[in-house]
Amino acid sequence: MTAFAGRAIEALRPAVAAARELTAVAGAVWRRSLKARVISSTVALSSTVVLVLGMVLQAQLAQRLIENKTQAALLQADNSRILVESELSAVDPTSASLPARLTTAVDRLTNPDPAGSASATASAGAFEPVLVDGGDSSGEAGSGQRIGPLEDVPAVLQSAVERGALAHKITTVQRGSHSVITLAVGMPVASAGRTMQLYLLFPLTAEQRTLTLVQSTLVVGGVVLLVLIAGIASLVTRQVVVPIRQAAEVAERFADGHLDERMPVVGEDDIARLGTSFNEMAASIQRQIRQLEEFGELQRGFTSDVSHELRTPLTTVRMAADLLYESRDKLHPVLHRPAELLVRELDRFETLLADLLEISRLDAGVAELHSETVDVRTTATQAIALVQPVADQAGTPLEVDLPEIEVLADIDSRRVERIVRNLLTNALDHGEGRPVKLTVAADEKAVAVLVRDHGVGLQPGQQEDRKSTRLNSSHIT
Repeated sequence: MTAFAGRAIEALRPAVAAARELTAVAGAVWRRSLKARVISSTVALSSTVVLVLGMVLQAQLAQRLIENKTQAALLQADNSRILVESELSAVDPTSASLPARLTTAVDRLTNPDPAGSASATASAGAFEPVLVDGGDSSGEAGSGQRIGPLEDVPAVLQSAVERGALAHKITTVQRGSHSVITLAVGMPVASAGRTMQLYLLFPLTAEQRTLTLVQSTLVVGGVVLLVLIAGIASLVTRQVVVPIRQAAEVAERFADGHLDERMPVVGEDDIARLGTSFNEMAASIQRQIRQLEEFGELQRGFTSDVSHELRTPLTTVRMAADLLYESRDKLHPVLHRPAELLVRELDRFETLLADLLEISRLDAGVAELHSETVDVRTTATQAIALVQPVADQAGTPLEVDLPEIEVLADIDSRRVERIVRNLLTNALDHGEGRPVKLTVAADEKAVAVLVRDHGVGLQPGQQEDRKSTRLNSSHIT
């Protein structure tokens, strides 16, 4: 049994996988397609409305058919009662001819004469009579005579008729291998001092066929209606979705740098106003971007010009400062310190000027990386040495965690040192005097430099804290 269950589960695995894949595809279409969501929602809501209306209409029609059938059956039952009473009025209850007269009365019910109740029979449809001898008026039990299938009459209907009431009930009778829904009508019949019960069984086959035909018509009509609704929803949605898709494509091309892209504007509806507003916004953004580009060009030109113009006087000052520094032993002792400060500040000024020139090259897109194989630990140590005075002044401890072996990588040492220095400076500014830790780690593919502080951090919604830099290396030994 366990092996059979295992084989059944294995056989169902492809079907389950296919169902999951189909569900995933349907979910993706639902999330990405506005048209699919609108059509699906419209068809689902329309299906609900059609189903409710169909059920209400079917119930109303069934109720009306049953009411009409009941009215016709009651009229037929009244005519049949009159016919049976007239047929049995002169019969002696104790005579041996009573069974024959009962049979004759039933035959007249099922085969009426043209002048009799033919019209009533035609209006109510075919029926099957049941005539039962109920006994005399003094309460003596009858002789048990009955004509027709009394077993098809519900017991509750028999009890009501035996109490002298006119009653009817819908029941199901068995005819061979088929079950037939039947309307049973019963009433007492008085004849020659005896009370008899007359039951008429009206099969509802025609009404069932009518309901089946109506149900089939409603199903076919509902399906056709839903298909038409889906088509109409598709056409209507297309009029909205297509312009939105065009706007999305234009916006994507605009975001990619094609600033001349514009939406086509047709008509004066809401989509046209959307296109006009988008085009005005795009034109405004284009003007601002061009103004920023022009301003950037001016700024880059100014930065480059200033950097180059400062080179000449700086070179002259550097020569004079170097001469003073080399001859500081010949100067008054008071001038030794100023000469050293002059050379140090000139070194700093040259560094700043080199940074300014590099910024201008980056803006112009002509900057180049000068990679070389170096020990990243040395680069990190140099950055620590540059920010150590700032840390000492702020009273913030600097902790360093470096590997014991060399960490060789092809990097631009100067730029990496600047990045680490900036990270350390930022950590010192926002670390609230708590320790700042520099960690260098490496594996066979990459080098990581982590700078961690213990400040309060950024508030929710602000830019993510960038405390670490990961350096991809093409070669590590």
